Amino acid sequence: MREETPPLARRRARAMRRAPTDAERALWYALRDRRMQSVKFRRQAPVGPYIADFLCVEHRLIVEADGDQHAQGARDDVRDAWLARAGYRVLRFGNRDILRERDSVLATIAAACGLPW
Repeated sequence: MREETPPLARRRARAMRRAPTDAERALWYALRDRRMQSVKFRRQAPVGPYIADFLCVEHRLIVEADGDQHAQGARDDVRDAWLARAGYRVLRFGNRDILRERDSVLATIAAACGLPW
């Protein structure tokens, strides 16, 4: 996977890991260190030319924490189509949902991995 990742994407991913949003920080706390039923997630992981907020390679699942800028979604549609062609499923959650309804968000992620919650 690294071979097809542009060096600029890797540098940008590192920078994004250093400055997470509040929602990304809260979700990462729940997903990191295999805290969600032993499922491994990576944070701000390059996937091809894109950077996934959270990536589970085992289940080919990408979880995105979206702010208000994603409301229009035209660029996200192109990105999601590329990721789907690469074999990934993308789940998108609004930052407000992550911060206010975290258990529901985690239950949805667990279900996407085929796990009980």
